[in-house]
Amino acid sequence: MVFYFTSDVVQPAHTIYMGVDKYENEDLIKWSFPEDVWFHVDKLSSAHVYLRLQPGETIDAIPQAVIQDCAQLVKANSIQGCKMNNIDVVYTMATNLKKTQGMEVGQVGFHKHKEVVTVHVEKKLNEIVNRLNKTKEEKHPDLRALREERDRREREDKKQTERERKQKEKEEQKRKEEEAKLRSYDSLMTPSNMTSNQDSGNDSDDFM
Repeated sequence: MVFYFTSDVVQPAHTIYMGVDKYENEDLIKWSFPEDVWFHVDKLSSAHVYLRLQPGETIDAIPQAVIQDCAQLVKANSIQGCKMNNIDVVYTMATNLKKTQGMEVGQVGFHKHKEVVTVHVEKKLNEIVNRLNKTKEEKHPDLRALREERDRREREDKKQTERERKQKEKEEQKRKEEEAKLRSYDSLMTPSNMTSNQDSGNDSDDFM
């Protein structure tokens, strides 16, 4: 089971989701979207919270209010973290998560530690957690199917973009060829390349 939340502190609203337990988290690690950002309480056990970025949005452009929503949600869903003040929450792109042999269920590492961002959370803000919980939905999605469908759409979009690029190249080539023909025709019509009857060399007035 996966819990979905809506962060509407900015528009368009963002989708946040998390697994119900460590086994669901294991599936989320494997089948999350490349455009998802992963949040976790630093050095403590907590839920794995994912933020779905908007199309074209980058991790550096996430509004601070949305980051705060995710940080408060992950703190509230940490057995130890929810009782503590002044904790750190880390976040990074889901593609930066690394799973190696021997890791426990739900445990992850990072491919690049320099791409992990840390945000400090002073205390739990109930108004944020309560607002998010009002949007909470329980679903049983087929995570693998959702990821495969997402990847299929991306492949189709790339193919369409490539088709459009090739069509534009053909049109541009055709335009250049037509311009070259026009330039060639214009050069033939210059006075230096034009002849008249007087140029034939026959100045005789004789008639048959």
